[in-house]
Amino acid sequence: MARAKKEAALTPEERLQAALVPDWEWPYKLPENWCWTRMQEIAQWGSGGTPSRKVSEYYNGDIYWVKTGELNDDYIFETEEHITQEAISHSSAKIYPTDTVVIAMYGATIGKVGILGIPAATNQACACAIVKPSTDYKYLFYYAQSQKDDFIKKGKGGAQPNISQEIIKFHQFPLPPLAEQHRIVDRIESLFAKLDEAKEKAQAVVDSFETRKAAILHKAFTGELTAKWREEHGVGMESWRTISFKDVCKKITDGTHHSPINTENGEYMYITAKNIKENGIDLANVTFVSKDVHEEIYSRCDVQYGDVLYIKDGATTGIATVNTIKKPFSLLSSVAVLRPDKKQILSEYMAYNLNSSKTKTMMINSMSGNAITRLTLSKIKAASITICSLDEQGEIVHLIDNLLGKEQQAKEAAEVVLERINLMKKSILARTFRGELGTNDPSEESAVKLLKQVIE
Repeated sequence: MARAKKEAALTPEERLQAALVPDWEWPYKLPENWCWTRMQEIAQWGSGGTPSRKVSEYYNGDIYWVKTGELNDDYIFETEEHITQEAISHSSAKIYPTDTVVIAMYGATIGKVGILGIPAATNQACACAIVKPSTDYKYLFYYAQSQKDDFIKKGKGGAQPNISQEIIKFHQFPLPPLAEQHRIVDRIESLFAKLDEAKEKAQAVVDSFETRKAAILHKAFTGELTAKWREEHGVGMESWRTISFKDVCKKITDGTHHSPINTENGEYMYITAKNIKENGIDLANVTFVSKDVHEEIYSRCDVQYGDVLYIKDGATTGIATVNTIKKPFSLLSSVAVLRPDKKQILSEYMAYNLNSSKTKTMMINSMSGNAITRLTLSKIKAASITICSLDEQGEIVHLIDNLLGKEQQAKEAAEVVLERINLMKKSILARTFRGELGTNDPSEESAVKLLKQVIE
């Protein structure tokens, strides 16, 4: 209200000057017929609210209610929750029209953007913009996307930084002539459509990696993968048999059940579940303990080169790897040590089998516990594993290594493509709002006149 009264006392020319960003605050130079203004000048801004969670009936309505986690850099046509008109009446939530541009203001979602594809209400963490006639709502939408990093930098707070609606409203905005805005939107969507087509294909490769991996391991441990090998060597599946882990392991144990206090001058590695990966032991964030602490723990786990390390507790249960570290280290109890009987089973074969979907499911179904689920050593010992001759195991490991290696390369190549596409989109948006897409017509009337019309 105070701002409205203050502006009412200004002449049209003074209001225009107040709406323009002074040249010493320009982030960069724009084409001659563009101008720098602020986001408050090109849209009506508002936010929403959260109806009381104590009144469950508020959430049984038919009004779409958007939370910041649902902002997806695209149109929003559905929401997880729907509220009632009564919820609107008893909260600060309000219904915004189709084509409203929504920007997240709080926490980890700062800068995420969406467009309402339907009339909807939002929570208080959303800044909602209904554009004025000076602005194409899609132009604002793409510009907001391009400013995500800047919004994050402006976030205030500790672990969950926030930006305010006022920060967004005061943010600089490059305003071109309206016809140029339409051309820019068309060009962005044309370029993005081609990139999205490539992105969809690359994402499919990444998403299907686990499925392809599971199929390879399934074929490996049902004998299908080595069918040709058996034929070439004149053997059948007579060596294939199911046996318990305790009968193919010389030792099955785990680490300490009492987490040691970290020591600054420790010299022995202390491995926990976070360090166990299918492709090896990750030493990036390994903890070190003193010699005395290590010796106390090591007397229990006695980890040796070639042992299979297996996560048996918590959310990552079922991940196994072969220990290739020759230097002694100690373990937390969440990691089990399985020492294969080399006369019956290869370490690599056991690790691959433990990482297969069938064995993971079997083991996880044997877990117990509430807050933290655990797989006891007795359950591991009693679990079954299918083995074959050592020669065939060696061939299986060789084939899995080759096949998964190729699949991993394909996945990594696809991930590189995805990263490049994201960088290309950022580059396109950066060039766009500098007027560098080659769409600008310098003969068109200056955007300053366009701005003047909407603020008068």
